[in-house]
Amino acid sequence: MNLEQMLEHIKASGDIMKNITAWVELPAKEAVYEDFPEFLDERIIKALEGRGVRRLYSHQASAIRAVHDGDSIVVVTPTASGKTMCYNVPVMDAILKDESSRALFLFPTKALSQDQTTELHELITEAGVDVKTYTYDGDTPQSARKAIRQAGHIVVTNPDMLHSGILPHHTKWTKLFENLKFIVIDEVHHYRGVFGSHLANVIRRLRRICDFYGSKPQ
Repeated sequence: MNLEQMLEHIKASGDIMKNITAWVELPAKEAVYEDFPEFLDERIIKALEGRGVRRLYSHQASAIRAVHDGDSIVVVTPTASGKTMCYNVPVMDAILKDESSRALFLFPTKALSQDQTTELHELITEAGVDVKTYTYDGDTPQSARKAIRQAGHIVVTNPDMLHSGILPHHTKWTKLFENLKFIVIDEVHHYRGVFGSHLANVIRRLRRICDFYGSKPQ
């Protein structure tokens, strides 16, 4: 059953429709595209073109330029609109321009963080660049943790691991915190209620530690 068939099935079901208060169909919109920013590393452009991406959506281009200009941003767009590219591309570009740069990616679950690490690895491989990206969570072997602390350009983790496994041991993460340029919080709408309050305080601790090490991440 495809999507259209499922919708028709729902419409035909009196038991389901009596619980639906409104049925709204929004017309499709033409996509708005922009060229790749002129400052973007050619290797990233070639990797994207290899995926069939010849131009960027306008919100992607705007986000990439804003990050390049040093701004902190929030991206709110529909599902499957390419939000991931809004941070993967500018972070990779910054690391290629300055290999000492570091980034911390936060995802609400381990599964999502591992999925995004796989996506990053694929883009890095296709670009043929040396951007070391690691997942750091409860499943990370002890034998790998020291290497991640020392060599990881991008560390992908979750709020609980940041709270209990990274911030209390910040002296072991000196290289990360001294050179931290980017903090990415994905799926930010998940952080509500008690969990949201918890994350807010974790981020306050993170910013205080960044201040201690002299970094001012976006």
